[in-house]
Amino acid sequence: MIGKKIRLERIINRDTGRTVIAPMDHGVSNGPMKGIIDIDKTIESISQGGADAVLMHKGIVEQGHRGYGKDIGLIVHLSASTSLAPDPNDKVIVTSVEKAIQLGADAVSVHVNLGSDTESKMLQELGEISEICSHWGIPLIAMMYPRGQRVKNENDVELVKHAARVGSELGVDIVKTNYTGSPDSFKEVIDGALVPVVIAGGPKIETDEELLQMVKDSIEVGGSGVAFGRNLFQAENPGKITRAISEVVHNDLEVDEALKFLK
Repeated sequence: MIGKKIRLERIINRDTGRTVIAPMDHGVSNGPMKGIIDIDKTIESISQGGADAVLMHKGIVEQGHRGYGKDIGLIVHLSASTSLAPDPNDKVIVTSVEKAIQLGADAVSVHVNLGSDTESKMLQELGEISEICSHWGIPLIAMMYPRGQRVKNENDVELVKHAARVGSELGVDIVKTNYTGSPDSFKEVIDGALVPVVIAGGPKIETDEELLQMVKDSIEVGGSGVAFGRNLFQAENPGKITRAISEVVHNDLEVDEALKFLK
């Protein structure tokens, strides 16, 4: 489908087939936090650093998607929950694919927590949204996490590769999920997914070297990039860390070489 192909090239580098996505949907789940209060400034910094796309809720787009600086792909997030909810793992759909298209989105994203009490509802919604996306030719990114009362380790390779496969089976174009801690185990996730897989960053990682090594390890076994939020927008210099990550993702730079971009 030509429409989907064109839009995918706005969020995935056409030369490398990889992507650096900066999710900035955290204001709904956690409220205003460092890095997304002055969100336009942060977006400008990470776009200059080489990020391929930003991900945000509809209201931030409607309030003004910059309108200046370097262009960057736009992904509108369709799911939401807050940390104040009785069950923060219960993600609900808060806007539509059609609304995202009206806002100029290049892609949409949905969050599903496998193992949560409301897993069945989220899976049903994901399946329905994938069909709508197929109709309109708009790419769908699924944030697929093993997360719930029965999940003891969210990075367990058996659980992560199951989550990634579910996204593939239900028709998504890109899966975002947890890194499993080692290249060998993450390769199992890649091999079973059948669609491009990008890794989540989660809470801010202790050192830049550790963060870059995780990126490098995932890329070397077939990963398609990253979708990092706090590890980008809460960095001391979001533009520099984005540049370092982009060099690893798109240019296969070694970690010690990429660290030089942070000086």
